[in-house]
Amino acid sequence: MGSGAPRGQGQVVRLPRGASLSDFADRINANPGSLVQEMFNLGEMVTATQSCTDDTLLLLGEHLGFDVQIVSPEDEDRELLAQFNIDLDAGVDEERLVIRPPVVTVMGHVDHGKTKLLDAIRNANVVAGEAGGITQHIGAYQVRVDHNGNDRALTFIDTPGHEAFTAMRARGARVTDIVVLVVAADDGVMPQTIEALNHAKAAEVPIVVAVNKIDKPEANPDKVRQQLTEYGLVAEEYGGDTMFVNVAAKPGIGIEQLLEAVLLTADASLELRAPIDGHAQGVAIEAHLDRGRGPVATVLVQKGTLNVGDSIVAGNAYGRVRAMLDENMQPVADAGPSRPVLVLGLTAVPGAGDNFLAADDDRTVRQIAEQRQARRRAAQMANSRGRATLETLFEQMKEGEKTSLALIIKGDVSGSVEALEDALVKIDVSDEVQLKIIHRGVGAITQDDVNLASASDAIIIGFNVRHAERVRELAEREGVEMRYYTVIYQAIEEIEAALKGLLKPEYEEAQLGTAEVREVFRSSKVGIIAGCLVRSGLIRRNARARVIRDGAVVAENATIASLRRFKEDATEVREGFECGITLGGYNNVQVGDVIETFEMREKPRS
Repeated sequence: MGSGAPRGQGQVVRLPRGASLSDFADRINANPGSLVQEMFNLGEMVTATQSCTDDTLLLLGEHLGFDVQIVSPEDEDRELLAQFNIDLDAGVDEERLVIRPPVVTVMGHVDHGKTKLLDAIRNANVVAGEAGGITQHIGAYQVRVDHNGNDRALTFIDTPGHEAFTAMRARGARVTDIVVLVVAADDGVMPQTIEALNHAKAAEVPIVVAVNKIDKPEANPDKVRQQLTEYGLVAEEYGGDTMFVNVAAKPGIGIEQLLEAVLLTADASLELRAPIDGHAQGVAIEAHLDRGRGPVATVLVQKGTLNVGDSIVAGNAYGRVRAMLDENMQPVADAGPSRPVLVLGLTAVPGAGDNFLAADDDRTVRQIAEQRQARRRAAQMANSRGRATLETLFEQMKEGEKTSLALIIKGDVSGSVEALEDALVKIDVSDEVQLKIIHRGVGAITQDDVNLASASDAIIIGFNVRHAERVRELAEREGVEMRYYTVIYQAIEEIEAALKGLLKPEYEEAQLGTAEVREVFRSSKVGIIAGCLVRSGLIRRNARARVIRDGAVVAENATIASLRRFKEDATEVREGFECGITLGGYNNVQVGDVIETFEMREKPRS
C-alpha cells in the first residue's frame, strides 16, 4: 500500500452521514492525505473535505479493517443533545402522567371524501379553495366530543390523499395513534386505499374504517367490508376486531358514530398517557412562510408543555415562541400533549416531520440548529454528488453529454415541497439519466434561486408560489427556465417527459421492401446493374440494403446507390414493378439474389 493509512483490527468507527475523509482521519488518528490516496487506489476520486456517501465510508472502512458505523439521524440528535445536557428519555414521575387525546390521521384513495369528512367533523370548508380537489396543505385540528358523559378531545392530522404524498402520509402515520381509512361505498377498495392501509399497518396503529358516501344510490357498504377482509381488516359484525362505520360526509350522516368508534378503539387498544411536565417535545406537522408573520409552523406537542416565550428548535430552525394559535386562529397560552398549535417566532421554515424541542435558553437552541444544519448539508452534498469513480469520470469526459436534469423546487409549504420531491425522485425512467434536486425551499422564487439555477444549469419549479420582484428579468437574462404548477400530477408528468427527452434515442429496424434480381448488366460507366422485380413493399433510393443468396446474407451494409425505371431516375419503385438497381458497397450481385431494403427508425420510449 505504502500510503501510511493505519489498519484497524475490527475497531469500531462511528461516523455521521455525509462525513468527509478528514472526519474519518480524525477518528483513527491518520493523515487525511493518506485516506485520499487509499480511495484513489480503490478507484474513487475523493478530496479530503468532500462529503462522502455512506457506501464510500463503508468501502474505505472495510478496506482498512475498521468497522464503520453510520450514525442514524436519531442517534446523532441524542449525541448532540447530550452535549447540552438534554436527555429526551429522562425519568418521568408516573403520578404526573396525564391521559392525552388520541391523534388521528385520515387516509384513503383520492376523491373518496377525506377532506369532506374532516370538513364535516370540524365544520370548516377547506375544499372550496383547493386546486384539483387535492388537499395541498397539511394541518392539524382538535375537536371535542361528548363520550359517555365526558368531554373528550380528538386531534386530527389532515394528510392529502394522492399517491405522490406517500412520504407525508407515512410520516403522518408515525405521529399517529389511530388511522381512519376512508373508502367510498360506491367505488370500493382502490390502489391508494391499499397503499394507505399498508402505511397504517407498517406504523402498527389501529384502524377504523369509515365507509363514506352511503347516501348514494349505487352505494354498497357490504362490498367494502368483504373487499377489506382480503387485506386482513375483518369487521366486528363478521367476527373480526376492526370497527366499520357507515358515514356520508356531505349530509353529515354517521359522524358522531365515527368519533365514538375512534374513542372506543383508542380506549380498548392504546395506553394514551404522556408527561405534562418538562421541556416540550413533538413534531412539526406543517410549516410555511407567511408574508405578515414570517415562518410559521404547525406543531404537535407529544410530551411536556409548550408555553409562549419558550426557546424551541425544530429541525434546523430555531427561535422563541412569540405567539401560539389554535385551529381557529385564537391565541393559546400553553399547549400540552396531543395539542396542535401554530407557532410564530421561528427564524426559518422547518421541514414537515422535523422533531421540535423546547430548551432552556436561546443560545442552546441556536447551537443545536446550527449543528443540525451543518450535518444535514453534509449529508445532502454527499447524496447529490453520488459515487464518482475514475471510470465514470472518464466516461463523462469522453461523452461530453448532459445526462442529468437539475431542479430547484420552491413551494408554499414544506410538506408540499417534500411530497413533490419524493414523487419526482421516484420517477422511473432509466439508469442512463439522473434527476438531481439541488435545492428545495419554502416561499417565492428569489434572485438567489435564479443565480443557483444559472450556475448549476437547473430548472426552477414553483409549486403554488410565484417569483419575487425583478426575478423574471434576471431569469430571462440568465436563460433560466421557471415553471409554475398548482397540481402535482402535472409537474410529475412534465418532468417525466423531460427526463425521457434526455435519453439517447433507441432505434429499431423497419423493413421497406424486397426485390428479386432477374438479370445482371455490366456498364463501363456505373459498374454492375441489377435488373430487378420488386416483390414486396418498395425500394427507395439511398436506403440501406442487404443481399440475400439462398437464404444466407452475403452483404450486410450495402446501399441503393441508384434506382432507375427504364431510362429515368426514380426515387422509389413499388411492388410489382421492374427497375434497375446499382448497389453501393457490394458489386458481386448474381441472378436469383434478393435485395432487402430497410431503414432505422427511432423507437418511442414507453
